[in-house]
Amino acid sequence: MTDQAKIEAIVKEVLAGMKGTHTCTCGKSAGKAAGGAIPKTSRVAMLTAKEHFEIQEYPIPEIGDDDILVKMEGCGVCGTDAHEFKRDPFELIPVVLGHEGPGEIVKIGKNVTKDSAGKPLGIGDKVVTCMIFKDNPDITMFDLNKQNVGGADVYGLLPDDDNHLNGWYADYIVVSKGSTVFNVSNLDLDSRILIEPAAVLIHAVERAKTTDILRFNSRVVVQGCGPIGLLCIAILKTMGILNITAVDGNEKRLEFAKKMGATATVNFMNHKGIEALAGAVKDSFGGYFADFAFQCTGSPVAHANIYKFIRNGGGLCELGFFINGGDATINPHFDLCAKEITLVGSWVYTLRDYATTFDFLARAKEIGLPLDQLITHKFHLADANEALQTNLRQDGLKIAIIP
Repeated sequence: MTDQAKIEAIVKEVLAGMKGTHTCTCGKSAGKAAGGAIPKTSRVAMLTAKEHFEIQEYPIPEIGDDDILVKMEGCGVCGTDAHEFKRDPFELIPVVLGHEGPGEIVKIGKNVTKDSAGKPLGIGDKVVTCMIFKDNPDITMFDLNKQNVGGADVYGLLPDDDNHLNGWYADYIVVSKGSTVFNVSNLDLDSRILIEPAAVLIHAVERAKTTDILRFNSRVVVQGCGPIGLLCIAILKTMGILNITAVDGNEKRLEFAKKMGATATVNFMNHKGIEALAGAVKDSFGGYFADFAFQCTGSPVAHANIYKFIRNGGGLCELGFFINGGDATINPHFDLCAKEITLVGSWVYTLRDYATTFDFLARAKEIGLPLDQLITHKFHLADANEALQTNLRQDGLKIAIIP
């Protein structure tokens, strides 16, 4: 063989490898695998004690016919994660946290062809999921708020198991049969990270609409301008509600609330006593109390106060308590009965709310709401402890963990 022929043979061999014609001998999984190499192990940030993550490494298991292997792209830090990190109220330690994660499918079982909304699913698609349903016929894709998913299991809040890849604070996560998966390849990464918390607010707004009080011309007060309250304001803005007052004690968060759609802000640090604070809220609406209020703080004192901001016949949605935050003291006569307040609680979301969230995120970007600025800090997985401590200090707004 001439030197030229040898060179041509080598080039052909290299090109054949680039085109993926090489026969894979890297495992016996029945599923389809991504073209790139998948490592044999995955790192996880295992919460081994209160306020202490330890980076551990575990083998990536074989993927069954009904399972998906997802490579984590990023994961938001939720207040629930912070509570578990600090106090372990769910008694889950040791646990891999993280339930706000999108990722890329790198291996998929042969029986998995569509997502939970019927959209095609395959290698390379970007997905989100955080729910594992038990046998409950009342929870379906289009249940029209018949039942939320509070009774379902959630990735990132599961007891440790044999494969350990069941939370998003990891390089890879195994999505098992019975899980809810949505193809969100059309959204950018920051939007994908915000899907889960945004779904919480979509559900809250849908609950508020059941009162028949929340309308386009409603005066709405949102108490609490953390990520949850800010997303609430953004959703109201995309719905066309233009008269929104944000209440918080942090001036920087109040400034961002205006970027998200608030027309007025009230800093409770500037007012002594509930009467003065309620007067400031009333002044923000031109001498009127709110038609509707969203309480997003998780503070019992804030819950007790918010009734004072609402007009007679108004409505209130309480969504701030995802754990037991303690008792709130109200006067049932003056706060609730005499004013005939319509009160609804909101907890997690339904599957339909998840699907609605995708449209909200697209619409928010279309009208120029700066959702991309909501994620103020991104920490690598190895720095998970610092990420959670940053959240606990309430530095910035939304904290995220990336690979």
